[in-house]
Formats: sequence, structure tokens, C-alpha cells
Amino acid sequence: MTSPLRLILVDDHPVVRAGLRALLGGRPDMTVVAEAATAADAVRQAAALRPDVVLMDLQLGDGVDGVAATAHLLDLPDPPRVLVLTTYDTEEDIMRAVEAGATGYLLKDCPPEEIFRAVHSAAAGQTVLSPPVAARLMDRMRGPQPTLSTREVEILGLLARGHSNREISRLLFISEATVKTHLVHIYAKLGVDSRTAAVHAAVERKLIRL
Repeated sequence: MTSPLRLILVDDHPVVRAGLRALLGGRPDMTVVAEAATAADAVRQAAALRPDVVLMDLQLGDGVDGVAATAHLLDLPDPPRVLVLTTYDTEEDIMRAVEAGATGYLLKDCPPEEIFRAVHSAAAGQTVLSPPVAARLMDRMRGPQPTLSTREVEILGLLARGHSNREISRLLFISEATVKTHLVHIYAKLGVDSRTAAVHAAVERKLIRL
């Protein structure tokens, strides 16, 4: 008989973790070996317990988000698969998670059966995306509108958080001139002429979240 998949649940809401534990822990093919509310605790638990899959929320309570936590988990000597389970479906969040090495990206409103299948697929190293997430990525690839690069989406996210050009240049290790060049391209692609309008358009198109 195959051993149950070993899971760690990472979410800063105890009620969400309790619900996931009840949902997943009652299955014979899965066992929840630990829970964590912060990135640091998730990495510590994973290093000690070596789970097959970590279910990871993106918004955590210690200032380090799920994307950074995913990158830290994948730096472990025996890294687990990371399956993002979140409410956020913006292009910025999806691309950051995929680039950090997440095996899958699910939305919390998906049916339980979809989560069960995704856990098994992730454990096998197969990429798993919720249908709305897959649709966003497909739209990005074939949409008639000019596609923003990952760097441009990243800069938009920092704009939305109120960072100046100088602060963005420091955070991304690029020059202010490069930031300004990216902004010119962003404005042209979004059909806007100001930072405020760019952020508004990006939020409407679900490229970023506020």
C-alpha cells in the first residue's frame, strides 16, 4: 500500500488551516504533518519533517509573503513541492509564484476534488493551475492587448504601493533611468499618461492588486 502524502499547511488564518486539516486530513491518501502561520515556521517545519507538498497562502502575517517563503522552501536540501492556495488571482501574484518555483496555483474557492487532484499532481511534479489562473496566463500569451513584461508588472506593483522611482530603482537594483524607461513602455501598453492612471488600469485588468 502506498504511503499517504505528507502535507504542511501554511496560512496565517487559524480557521482556514483548521478547515484544510479537516478536509485533507480525513483522507487515507493524505496526512497533515504540520501547520504554520509564518514563512519562518513553514521553512523550519519543512526542514524537520520533509513533507511531500506544502500548501502555501500568499499573504502571511510575518511580513514575508508566500512567494518568498516558496523560494526559501525550494532552497532546502530536500525541498517539497509547493502548491499555492490563495484568494489572489492577479497576474503579478501568479507570475511571482511561478517564477519562485511553485508547482501549482489554486484559488481557495475551487471545489475540494480539485484540491485533492492538485495535491497528487503536485507531489508527482506536475504543474497544476486553477482554470481561472490558466485562463489568465493564456490571455497573457494570446491577448490582442500589448503584454507587459514580468519586470513591468513588478514595477506597477511597486507603484501601486506608493514607491517613488528612486525607491523602485533601489528595490530592483536598476537605475532610475531604467525605471523611467519601463514606465514609458508601461504607459504606452496601457494607453495611459500618468502613474495614477497606470495603477488604475492595471488593477482593472487584474495585473496587480492594491
